[in-house]
Amino acid sequence: MTKVLFVAAEAVPFAKTGGLGDVIGSLPKELRQKGLDVRVILPKYQDIPASFQEQMTLKAEFTVPVGWRQQYCGIYMLEYQGITFYFVDNEYYFKRHGFYGYGDDAERFAFFSRAVLEGLDKIDFMPEVLHCHDWHAAVVPVLLKANYAERPEYQGVKTVFTVHNLRYQGVFPQVVMADILGLEWQYFQPDGLEFFDAVNYMKGGLAYADRITTVSRTYAQEIQDPFYGEQLDGLLRKRREDLSGITNGIDYDDYNPAVDKALFVNYDASCIEKRRENKSKLQQQLKLPVKDVPLIAVVSRLVGPKGMDLVEYALNDMVKHLRQTGQEKYGVQFVVVGTGEARYENFFKYLAWQFPGKLSANIIFDDRLARQVYAGADLFLMPSLYEPCGIGQLIAMRYGCLPIVRETGGLKDTVTPYNSHTGEGTGFSFANYNAHELMETMERALELYEDRPTWEKIIKNAMQRNFSWQESARQYQEVYAEIAGKK
Repeated sequence: MTKVLFVAAEAVPFAKTGGLGDVIGSLPKELRQKGLDVRVILPKYQDIPASFQEQMTLKAEFTVPVGWRQQYCGIYMLEYQGITFYFVDNEYYFKRHGFYGYGDDAERFAFFSRAVLEGLDKIDFMPEVLHCHDWHAAVVPVLLKANYAERPEYQGVKTVFTVHNLRYQGVFPQVVMADILGLEWQYFQPDGLEFFDAVNYMKGGLAYADRITTVSRTYAQEIQDPFYGEQLDGLLRKRREDLSGITNGIDYDDYNPAVDKALFVNYDASCIEKRRENKSKLQQQLKLPVKDVPLIAVVSRLVGPKGMDLVEYALNDMVKHLRQTGQEKYGVQFVVVGTGEARYENFFKYLAWQFPGKLSANIIFDDRLARQVYAGADLFLMPSLYEPCGIGQLIAMRYGCLPIVRETGGLKDTVTPYNSHTGEGTGFSFANYNAHELMETMERALELYEDRPTWEKIIKNAMQRNFSWQESARQYQEVYAEIAGKK
């Protein structure tokens, strides 16, 4: 049985800021079903719900070197849904609200990474594979090589580093090398942690891990190109033989319209007509007129990389037409759920105020409402500038809400554009980051909405696609077997 320890900054249901938390909360369960002994280690944040903290038991206590200092560390343990979770405790670093975004994050996650390695021989679990996720855990492969390679019990430990979003890299001043990481200067070089005379944690993971993965096949190719490579494309091209793209999945037990308690009415692909009742009740709840017009949804962080400038342009065009002619251009309704940049939040709130029967702006993150929107809306907009994988489009298809996406990263890999000749397809897509292409794609989708038999066929196509973790877990299992010498 291959032993794997996931090292990450967040995991549902303990801590979540984005898709990373969903992945770490669900992928280990699928790997466990395939016979792997998979466990997870996280920081013990103050904001982990008290109901979970009360169930934790102290497993070990020791000190951790952080540069020239020795810091206390406790390891707590909790079993949840069949998975063992460990929590790294130090109140100086983690007894504060939120998970990251602090001025001392370089030190906080250096401590976390070193604590993981120091704790392996103290928790009675020596993994064959350390699977490290994003910049918060990226220095684990570096520290393993620098400080533990000569210890006999660590010599069989291999590392996998997964890039969930290359844009967020953890770049810190050069002083971090010695004062916090305690590393020799041989690691501060172009093929190591050095990044324009600063220290780049993400780069350390890319340089020193035994294998690199990212969260979709297309994104694995894109990040080797300067446009998507965030100034790390050269290193990624150099390591392309060690780089794999494995598309994320979603937890099919959690996201299941047949049993989801958040929905007004449950349904599956055999009774999609029940979506109409979800739609009408959603319209009532949002104070939109209850009528059979296309309901278009945005459930997203309201930021530029998510394509919000394209959405803004499209809505402005519709509003301009309405003001000039007094007639609706398309005859649609919009619902927005999410928070983000003030520019986009204010734009959607303004339109909702000006056209209360056309657009509902919910500038909050509300998981229950989001699920109701997936179940009731007809179209889901996700025209991202870049998208490593994306989870929103997977949930939307699971619930029969047809996505309109730009062909980038995981969006290209997961959404099959509708083909009128073959009847195949699970949504709609366009290639170039261009508002006119988005609008043309929306128009094509809205025309098809009027063809009910075709529209329902596409909904069934989408709902019957399998985006669970089964296939992705199999691919990770192969990666582990390769580097652990079991294949």
